[in-house]
Amino acid sequence: MPLFSGRRKPRLAPALDDVELGRTVKSLLEVPRAGMIGMTDLHVARVTDLLKLTGTDWDRRTFRLSVLAETTAGSRVPSAWAAREPDNPDALLLHAWSRLAQGLRSGGMGDANSVVRSCYRAAELNPEDPAPWVIVLGVARLERYERGSVLAVWREALARDRWNREAHLQLLGYLSPEEGGSRVQVLDFVDSVRARTPADAPAAAVELTAAVRQHQGVAAGGGVEALMARDFWKHPPVVHALDRATATWPEPGFLRHAAARADLNLLAYALGAAERRSEAAPVFAALEGTVTGWPWHEGGKDPVEVFSNEQSRAVR
Repeated sequence: MPLFSGRRKPRLAPALDDVELGRTVKSLLEVPRAGMIGMTDLHVARVTDLLKLTGTDWDRRTFRLSVLAETTAGSRVPSAWAAREPDNPDALLLHAWSRLAQGLRSGGMGDANSVVRSCYRAAELNPEDPAPWVIVLGVARLERYERGSVLAVWREALARDRWNREAHLQLLGYLSPEEGGSRVQVLDFVDSVRARTPADAPAAAVELTAAVRQHQGVAAGGGVEALMARDFWKHPPVVHALDRATATWPEPGFLRHAAARADLNLLAYALGAAERRSEAAPVFAALEGTVTGWPWHEGGKDPVEVFSNEQSRAVR
């Protein structure tokens, strides 16, 4: 029987395999029915319940907040909730992160200081939560704060959640040459993370994320460099990173963090880019059709279509 017979149809799933989050996201995207009132109140109640149930699982809380912020950016939900409950840290953080999401889409923030103030207030109200510092780190990245300040914020996030995935990826982006850093800074950071991070930690994908970003940058540049992009995956450090991930990540229960399937998408993409598609079959099996926008949407392509094509090639 073919490995993928009966497999689920690939679909974009911002909530990944988080069922409760998926239900909440679906409800937030519902179009109000005729005569229906209080939709914003209903949305706020659902988000409130979800975040309350998440408790102090900081990894999942950070993930859920990030997805909720992306979903509600531009809607009335975050601002209405924050206005109604100005001393509720969840309300403050959703509002702040949704504004950061809008800023990332537009390429800048109109009032970054107010977002940072909201995060500091949320940090006062819930001192153990890393999320306020993760959001400030995102603002610092977008606004290009000086490096010393950014590193101080990053340390605050890690003091509360040592392997926080989002904090690591934010700093990786800040250090990248595309955002004003350099390739040397990225390599130094990746080496440091690799040396101290457990193989199954939420931040374990930093090295592979850096590799995929670099590969996509080379491929998008055009010219001779683009023609040689496939040779990128033959460099020993990149080969070793891909080998380590391929040997462990698809194993059931190895990756347990909230965004594990996002990292498995990254691995499946990298194996295809490296022309090691036969090794990607167990990765696609573990994903069960769960697709993330990045890294599949490079060049404006439909991520689900690219994912589906790679999945088919993996089992030939």
